[in-house]
Order: sequence, then C-alpha cells, then structure tokens
Amino acid sequence: MHVIRTAAMPLILCAALVGVTGCAPTAPSGPSSAPTASPRHPAAADPVAEWVDQRMSQLSIEQKAASLLMLHAPGTDPAPLRALVDAGVSGLILMGDNMPATPPELSALTEAVQADAEAPVLVGIDEEGGEVQRLPWDDSAGAEQLRAAPPPVAQEAFGSRAAALSAVGVDVNFGIVADVTADPASFIAGRVLGGDPHAAADRVAAAVAGERGAVLSTLKHFPGHGAAPGDSHASVPTAPLTIDEWRAGPAIPFAAGIDAGAELVMTGHLAYPAVDAAPASLSPEWHRILREELGFDGVVVTDDMLMLQHNGLPEYADAGENAVRAVEAGSDLLLYVLPADPSEFGISVEGLVGSLVAAVGSGRVSAQRLDDAVERVLTLRRGLVSPSDVGSGE
Repeated sequence: MHVIRTAAMPLILCAALVGVTGCAPTAPSGPSSAPTASPRHPAAADPVAEWVDQRMSQLSIEQKAASLLMLHAPGTDPAPLRALVDAGVSGLILMGDNMPATPPELSALTEAVQADAEAPVLVGIDEEGGEVQRLPWDDSAGAEQLRAAPPPVAQEAFGSRAAALSAVGVDVNFGIVADVTADPASFIAGRVLGGDPHAAADRVAAAVAGERGAVLSTLKHFPGHGAAPGDSHASVPTAPLTIDEWRAGPAIPFAAGIDAGAELVMTGHLAYPAVDAAPASLSPEWHRILREELGFDGVVVTDDMLMLQHNGLPEYADAGENAVRAVEAGSDLLLYVLPADPSEFGISVEGLVGSLVAAVGSGRVSAQRLDDAVERVLTLRRGLVSPSDVGSGE
C-alpha cells in the first residue's frame, strides 16, 4: 500500500500507516544506486485509449455532458431505463424497486437496457450485504459478521457477492463501505467493516480483492462518514477533524482500497469545515486530496445528488447548480436516484445537460475538465468489453 502523498506529511500519518505498510527509508543515492540502462522499445499502443480518443472526437458537448450521468428509474419494466440510456447517460443504478423475483429475470432486464456493444452502459447497485442490499438472494456475509472475522472472510464474501452480481449483468458495485467508526450510535455503524482505521483498511482491501475481475469496486463515502455524525440523506453531516487527524484516521481505509485497485470512489455529502466548508461531493479541495495525496486516478462518482435537495437547505435547491458544482469540483459521474416523475425535483436529462453545457460555454467549467471526466467514464465503460473484442476494434 502506498503512503498518502503530501508535501508536509506529518509523522502521525507515518505512524498510523506502519501497521498497514510501514514507512520505508529513502533509497541511498549515488553511483551505486544509479538505474541500469535498458534498451528502448516503442510503447505499445493502448487499444482502449485509442478507442476512447476516437469516440470522444465524435461527441458533441451535449453528448459529453449526458455521459457524466448515472440515473435510476423505478420498476422492473426495462423501457424507462432503456430510455435513459437512449438519452445518452453512461450508467444506471438499480434499487430495490428494480428487483424481480429471480436472477434470470434480472439478467433479462440488464440485457434489455444495453444499447452500445462498444461501450456498455454501467449498471450499478448498492450491494453491501447486511443492512444494505438489493438482491433478495444474496446470502453472503455482511458487515456485522465481517467485522468480527479475519480479512480473508471479507474477501470470500465480496467475491461470492460479486460473482452473483456479474451473473445477472451488474458490473459496478457501490458496496464497499470504507467509512470507519467505533460509535454504535453512528448512522453508519452497522455498515462499517472495522471499528478502527487499520481493521477497516484490512477488510476494505480484502473486499476489493474479492470483487476483482467480477465487478468494478467502489469505495464510499469519501472522505469518511464515520467522523461526521448525522444522516447525509437528510442533512450535510459535519466532521470536527483537522486534515492531519483525517490523514491519521479516516483516510487509511480509503488509501488501502485505492492501493488494492478500486476503480471508483464515491464522494459523500459530508463537510469537514477545517478542510472545506462545502460538502466533499462539491469540494475542489477534497477532490484534489483524493487525486494528489491518495493517488486515485479512477472515476469519482457522487453519492445520490438528490440527497442535497432532500436536506432542504436553500443553497442546494437548484439541481442544475448542484450538478455544475460537482463537475467543477472534480466529479466524473453524477448519480441520481430518480423517482418515476423526476420533474418532482425539477430534474430531467435535458435540464442537467443544459446546465453543464451552459457552464462550459461560460467558462465556469473548462472544456478540459469536462473532457477529463468523459475520458475516465468512457475508459471504464470500454473496459467492460472483452480484451479480444477490444483488440479486434469491433
């Protein structure tokens, strides 16, 4: 596991990470440690990157903006979900109301929503096990059992769960809770994988290893719900920690999961005022920390953006403004658990796309920021295609 990178990393972080990685001394410099010259070979072309570049060159700004959306439509009829895909979104999130009675029925639903063989739509789900799960037939161990068991048990449980998801056409699991708390009264207490940072980190890394090769792994809720009392579904919980206290505690499970290879990190609607007054999902500083200090280069997905409107605070009442702030801050994929009538919350695909396009047109969101997000999401989608098909340039 890598150590969190920062120009002035406090000794407390080094000490905190010893249990996970150790803090190795810097290698000596001098002639004896000089690298040995090796023959130069031209770098092999990356077929995924080439495909992404080609696809992006064909997209309008409206199509790019739509590709940053991952939405939900209720029910087991695939038609409303397929309509979202046809509108250009990159992902769908399935909730309990999308669950049919049997795995074959769910397989039929996920197959029916696919429209682009070259870049399958991302089909995501919250399948943590235990308190939060959508598949009625998922009997793998949840957090309560895994906290009391050694890490290999977590790897086995998440491996079994991932196989069940993959078998029914789900390819993204929003299932690995990297939050940590020892407070039984915490909103998130029943869902954490460890009561202290190192115990949680070991099981988070094991969960990522278990899901590898079956589904794309997501760590949530960055930068950590355990330190922020309250329920982010109805408020913006606030954590009292300084940045150094965060690095020595809540950061550790996220760093472990990133180092283990998690492809996505979900930002929470959580505020750490000592770092930034804005919730992390809308905070440029927390996105910088995630990229530069934790070294994450995958897709940053928000928690359900409707949660910001549900909290009733006037500064989050405008759905379009929330979307612009999230992308401006560094989010790549915006998640919306929509009801049957999204206009109830002033939301439509066209409206969200219009807000993002206007923000790019005004210069508020740079064209490069938009392209960076689109590139990451398309790369993730293209990665779902089998290597043989990628290589053949299907």
